[in-house]
Amino acid sequence: MKRSRDRILTTHTGSLPRAAPLLGQLRARKSGQRIDEAQFQAAVGAAVSETVRRQMDAGIDVVSDGEQGKPDYSTYIKDRLSGFEGEPVSLGPTRDQQDFPDYAAALPGLKGGRPSGPPCTGPVSWKDFAAVERDIANLRAALEAAPPASEAFMSAVSPCQAARFMPNRYYGSDDEYLHTLATVLAAEYKAIADAGFILQLDCPDLASGWNNQYRHLTVPEFRKAIARHVEVLNQAVKDIPAERMRIHLCWGNYEGPHNHDIPLRDIIEPVLKAKPAGLSFEGANPRHAHEWKVFREVRLPPGKVLIPGVIDSTTNFIEHPELVAERICNYAGVVGRENVIAGTDCGFATSALDDMIFPSIAWAKLAALAQGARLASKVLW
Repeated sequence: MKRSRDRILTTHTGSLPRAAPLLGQLRARKSGQRIDEAQFQAAVGAAVSETVRRQMDAGIDVVSDGEQGKPDYSTYIKDRLSGFEGEPVSLGPTRDQQDFPDYAAALPGLKGGRPSGPPCTGPVSWKDFAAVERDIANLRAALEAAPPASEAFMSAVSPCQAARFMPNRYYGSDDEYLHTLATVLAAEYKAIADAGFILQLDCPDLASGWNNQYRHLTVPEFRKAIARHVEVLNQAVKDIPAERMRIHLCWGNYEGPHNHDIPLRDIIEPVLKAKPAGLSFEGANPRHAHEWKVFREVRLPPGKVLIPGVIDSTTNFIEHPELVAERICNYAGVVGRENVIAGTDCGFATSALDDMIFPSIAWAKLAALAQGARLASKVLW
């Protein structure tokens, strides 16, 4: 993983607006309609190439495939692994939905809690590992056709996040289920790292789990659950060098009250025990923008790199580059400029069919991120 040695590098969290020609096919797939697979794969390849080019045009240093071929960042594995059948399982309402029922009632389809993926009802194993290989080939081809990027990453769901959205209905214990997921998904992780890309592990369970399925736990109990999740994650990536990986945690990528988000200070200690060197997290939205101060008290372990969000991923405001630079400098001032890569709070399209913001604005926000990083670099060097 490259560091900000002579200027502040920029990246994002993975999911970007899907290319328009691809959206119709993704919708058809989701509704169960038959589509021409060759045409779909061609559309994905073209979309990845376009997405990589647009990231570079915006000034992003560490680019990705934008998750163009995936329906979402988390339950995409249900189509690649065996063992997942049945209707989506509701996670139940979040704490803030319970506090503000008028807000909850206005959310389409969420009155009973956000549906996720189907449960695990059988043995988990790969049935379409070729999908991982296609993802890798598409990103490699896009990079070869574009100007050189500083670095590229690919995202993959973490074992415990997968279990969170697709709960166990088959294995004798949750520990057995988590161990199985870690063992199976390790093949995807290794393939991404072996391809020369930075592996990003999506771990919203380490923070946003507090707001729904773990809402009955005390803070010490939730910290213990996080420690177990980190242990499982470390098992899955034991053969990959730490500097080839980063994790992303978040408190739920939605515009809402977030008044029950667990403070970063309460969870940072177990989170920092994850093996990956990079830590991507929310740092721009109104609930978490102040938490750079946590690192005045918490020492960043040697080898770790912070990738704070300095751009909000849930609003159509385009951040002023001077504000972006200020946020970057706050982090650089407490952990060192070389230990900061500027990022986004979360993805701009964590579900392919439900952009968080207007696509054209997402690209403008990424350009503002790059502009702010340039301003910060002038101050810091």
